[in-house]
Amino acid sequence: MTTTTEARANPIELPEGVAAIDYCYEQGWTDGLPVVPPSVDRVDAMLGASGEDPGAVLATHGTTGRRCTAHSAAVNAVMAGCLPEYFPVIAAALRAMDHEGHNYHASTASTGGSAPLLIVSGPIVDAIGMNSGVNTFGSGNRANATIGRAIRLVHLNVFKMVPGVTDRSTQGNPGKYSLCIAENAQASPWPTLAEDAGLPAGSSSVTVFSASAFHNIENHYSGDAEGILRTTADSMASLGSLTHGQSVVVFSPEHANIIAEGGRTRRQVQQYLYDHARRPAAELREVGKTASDEDGDFHRGLGPEDIVVTVAGGEAGGHSAFLPSWSRGRNSLTQTEQIR
Repeated sequence: MTTTTEARANPIELPEGVAAIDYCYEQGWTDGLPVVPPSVDRVDAMLGASGEDPGAVLATHGTTGRRCTAHSAAVNAVMAGCLPEYFPVIAAALRAMDHEGHNYHASTASTGGSAPLLIVSGPIVDAIGMNSGVNTFGSGNRANATIGRAIRLVHLNVFKMVPGVTDRSTQGNPGKYSLCIAENAQASPWPTLAEDAGLPAGSSSVTVFSASAFHNIENHYSGDAEGILRTTADSMASLGSLTHGQSVVVFSPEHANIIAEGGRTRRQVQQYLYDHARRPAAELREVGKTASDEDGDFHRGLGPEDIVVTVAGGEAGGHSAFLPSWSRGRNSLTQTEQIR
């Protein structure tokens, strides 16, 4: 494996213009979309924005032993189209994913088709121009799109999680291209995720979760918390997605403020969803979803804290989102890291 020192001392001479993009395709360095050729000056600018030591190891793939240095991450951030000011978010996300509970190998290799969901919280959202409002899960914002894409390219080029080879996802997930959103702190009735994690005032954070596909939760007509929460819990309890794994619920501002009008805290919302996102264990046995012979109900997660609740999206619209865990069990747990 080429070391960071060797890579920096012996840069590849790339052709000019479109030919350089074609060269990147030929090397298998892309996710299927064109990449920005990673010139030395662009990579150095990326590193300079964060002050990261090029040789610092941000994450290690436990199964393969491959390590992602800050230099390697910066190369892939350039290819993804990131601006230098985005790099602290990428570095923090990789450090979060390096925590043992994230389970790097299983979350990137499994047939479950997980995508790394990044939720950015705190002042950095506005500082780098992230979209926390209309279409936050969609296209159109450079920071959201390229930060998420940089993580994907790291998985492909550094950790060699290649679709069809080491990435054995059965059907895949469009979030594998990029799945990065920003928390809408201005529209949220609850503390930010950074504050909820106990970080110092004014801190920014990134929360990483290995997510399965996005589920839209639609309720345009309910004007009370019970209606919105029951709709959400029912979506979370579908037989197709119900597991003991963790999950993320992203309420739109409209839904969040209806829920909070009665004074409900985030903890109370988590408790309600845990209590109601459940099915009889016998029903899961009937369809082969569990081999357990226990009676009673099978809940989403093992407790309220297994349901991450946040707010993002446009001010108008009765749409929220639920993202379940990619796995049948608890093979990958949510991680939050302060952005330096």
